[in-house]
Amino acid sequence: MVSALVRARMRPHAHRPIDPLWVRSQMGRPRGARMLMARAAGGTVTPLPAAGHWPGGELVEGVGAAENAPVLLYLHGGGYIACSPETHRPLVASLVRRVAGRAWVPDYRLAPEHPYPGALEDARGAWRHLVEEQGVTPGRIVVAGDSAGGGLALALAMALRDAGGALPAALVLFSPWTDLAATGASLDENSDRCAMFAGDTIRRAARFYAGGADPRTPLLSPLYGDFRALPPLLLHASHDEVLRDDTVRVAERARAAGVPVELALWHRVPHVWQFFAAVLPEARASLAASAAFIRRHAAPSRIG
Repeated sequence: MVSALVRARMRPHAHRPIDPLWVRSQMGRPRGARMLMARAAGGTVTPLPAAGHWPGGELVEGVGAAENAPVLLYLHGGGYIACSPETHRPLVASLVRRVAGRAWVPDYRLAPEHPYPGALEDARGAWRHLVEEQGVTPGRIVVAGDSAGGGLALALAMALRDAGGALPAALVLFSPWTDLAATGASLDENSDRCAMFAGDTIRRAARFYAGGADPRTPLLSPLYGDFRALPPLLLHASHDEVLRDDTVRVAERARAAGVPVELALWHRVPHVWQFFAAVLPEARASLAASAAFIRRHAAPSRIG
């Protein structure tokens, strides 16, 4: 039923020209349903204006969050052209409630007004804010994200590693968009099956964030990056979505580089189905597995 509802809302636009301003006006609607899902997830939300390295955004805290609980740096999806911390409150609140932790959700700049590397620069600023200005130990931080935010989370980890800085404890990626060159076989294999997008949707959307950059640039499309010495990865995607192979190929390349990977593909669920934890058992199962992974890798006992 959830897949049918997503298909009814999203698929009529799958082959149409993409207008980022229109997409922004529509994402997160109906607002009432989103707010009901956020309240069901529990927790508190505190708006955070831009300050220092922080680009602005929100702090989402689970009920009873302890001082030494895991800290998430959550990077929202939206194709780099839409969405915000507000649109992703239901998902983020559902996740932090399960880890009794807190999440910092930056309101990074969007394309096409701010193409690559705008979002990455803001993600790096958010990381510096947590570590340098908030004093959070990197070993307590898990960087997480969905769709474009999942690709951005992976690119952030590569950028931090390349700079010789401290790395997060782990990465949690839901249906990450990691290949803006759009070469995955699932773009065509699942073009009719995917409840949200057609393969052509992804190919046309990529140009907004890529701008004039080579779409195989590693920090733009982290699938083409160096996976050595990255932190452990959890990857969840739908078997039926067009971005399936953006996830599967990341898992293959990370494992080949010696990175611990937990990969799960879920059948008959839409792209980023974790949004629907209030009504979808598969969403709750994915979030529970993600929370267990976060607790294993960012638990106080593992922090030196």
